[in-house]
Amino acid sequence: MKRQCRKAERMWRKTKLEIHYSIYKDSLRAFNVELGKARQSFFSNLINSNLNNTRTLFATVERLTNPPSQIASEMLSDSKCNEFASFFSEKINNIRKAISTSPSYAEVRQIRPQYQKEDTMSAFEEIDSKILEEIVQHLKSSTCYLDTLPTYFFKRVLNCLEADLLEVVNASLLSGTFPNSLKTAVVKPLLKKSNLDNTILSNYRPISNLPFIGKIIEKVVFNQLNKYLNSNGYLDNFQSGFRPHHSTETALIKIINDIRLNSESGKISVLVLLDLSAAFDTVDHNILLERLENWVGLSGMAIKWFRSYLEGRGYYVSIGEHKSKWTSMTCGVPQGSILAPLLFSLYMLPLSQIMRKNQIAYHSYADDTQIYLALSPNDYSPIDSLCQCIDEINSWMCENFLQLNKEKTEVIAFGNKDEVLKVNAYLDSRGLTTKNKVRNLGVILETDLSFSSHVKAVTKSAYYHLKNIARIRCFVSSQDLEKLVHAFITSRVDYCNGLLTGLPKKTIRQLQLIQNAAARILTRTRKSEHITPVLRSLHWLPVIFRIDFKVLLLVYKSLNGLGPKYIADMFTEYKPNRPLRSLGSSQLEIPRVHTKQGESAFSYYAARSWNQLPEEIRCAKTLVTFKCRLKTHLFSCAFIE
Repeated sequence: MKRQCRKAERMWRKTKLEIHYSIYKDSLRAFNVELGKARQSFFSNLINSNLNNTRTLFATVERLTNPPSQIASEMLSDSKCNEFASFFSEKINNIRKAISTSPSYAEVRQIRPQYQKEDTMSAFEEIDSKILEEIVQHLKSSTCYLDTLPTYFFKRVLNCLEADLLEVVNASLLSGTFPNSLKTAVVKPLLKKSNLDNTILSNYRPISNLPFIGKIIEKVVFNQLNKYLNSNGYLDNFQSGFRPHHSTETALIKIINDIRLNSESGKISVLVLLDLSAAFDTVDHNILLERLENWVGLSGMAIKWFRSYLEGRGYYVSIGEHKSKWTSMTCGVPQGSILAPLLFSLYMLPLSQIMRKNQIAYHSYADDTQIYLALSPNDYSPIDSLCQCIDEINSWMCENFLQLNKEKTEVIAFGNKDEVLKVNAYLDSRGLTTKNKVRNLGVILETDLSFSSHVKAVTKSAYYHLKNIARIRCFVSSQDLEKLVHAFITSRVDYCNGLLTGLPKKTIRQLQLIQNAAARILTRTRKSEHITPVLRSLHWLPVIFRIDFKVLLLVYKSLNGLGPKYIADMFTEYKPNRPLRSLGSSQLEIPRVHTKQGESAFSYYAARSWNQLPEEIRCAKTLVTFKCRLKTHLFSCAFIE
């Protein structure tokens, strides 16, 4: 069409006749219409294919709206790939060497399980074609350079490959071996920040990708192992990483609830965020296998499979068309694999005994571990236990080839401003430098728990993405535009919003303005027009009601076995001394509080909000029914006619 359009233009410029000008205009108009449709189709395919992969979707939109950072030309060679491979390998070797020569390395004794495991897992079960198909279709469609077929195409032709694939998977499970051909990872260096020097190797982080068939086998093993661990209660209650019904939000809700209740009691809370250096990469294979045998009861063909899975692994670095030599991996759990987070959690199981022995509260999310305790005013003696606990943690980590990065370990105190200053001074004298704010699992915490810095960061990030979405608005349909808004804006506004209970209206208003701006871009509404009818037409709950929706959803899940035990333990069913017909059922005990911090605590705010719900919502039989009724109820409250 473009060729025909240019031909019509040349004819008009040559003859200057009105008829040729009219033909040119019609050709140009038709070309622009078809170009717009092609662009819209292109963007729609990109959005829909990456809708469940936020990282890829972000990279795609970023590439379309901003010029990508180029890899330096001197990096595009096999020799430079070899340099990267050596750099990544030497980094791990240097950490392990530093650990083995540390004074703490020889001081600690190996912690043994406190009790013997009665149940064991000696073998994996065969799977059928139905389970295989379900696993394949639910895995992300990311393709590795080593894959014979692109993953999206592999899923399309699964029916043709199913019998052979099923045989490979079951052969691996029954023989206790993991195929050697699936043990190699392709590592691509990714610049940590766009403004860093792209010629310095330390400014890059390794992004590992593994063959898709290997991930299928891993997922089968993961499902069976996870079911075994959960049914026998072998996982730490306060480890929230990569577990069903657990999340960063539930972990933070538990921690912040404890801190707010400490403030309600007039106490100061001290939180220590422990930072590990390349934790997944320094895991010792022999120690990990010992954990699997002695701590969770794996034996026979099951432990043989994991031994095969860990040994003989390697990787090569790939940049463009260039790649390095194959490099062996003698330690660490495979980055980018399905099993890595779960294996690391099992590797860390003994650590909880140290915190319990020192009577220090703790919580973990994969390799992010945090410990915290409460202090009474003018009684700072528990800080001695905290310091001793940190020393014991450091010694244990040295023995287990993990390196505690003391420079990046952060400490923050919460509570009364004057008392916090005194505690900070005492902590500084003990070698623990405190901060006024820290980033914890993606949320910025301040000493007063106002969340003002967190809301400010969310606002800044959301407006940046809104600007990018606005730039491609004319190229996408309204349906795809709404998908982008939810992926980039709503997800940020909703992230850990269960922590925002009880905040002042002026703080919530900043988040509401983001939602308003997103609604205006989506509906092309002018700033002068009232936003409430727009939100109603989109069927969007305002931010304050989205917070209540999240809180009440977590309550329902925890009361019905769909949430973490530590959330369920916050609530107690209300049982009156005498039966009251007017009270209804499924009510919760509401803790007595006297301060703003107490009223903002999740255990109080959630129980009070739950009791205010109509009984038909509280007594919903299924999660889907509950969410539907709750959304309808909150929507009617938000937009009262």
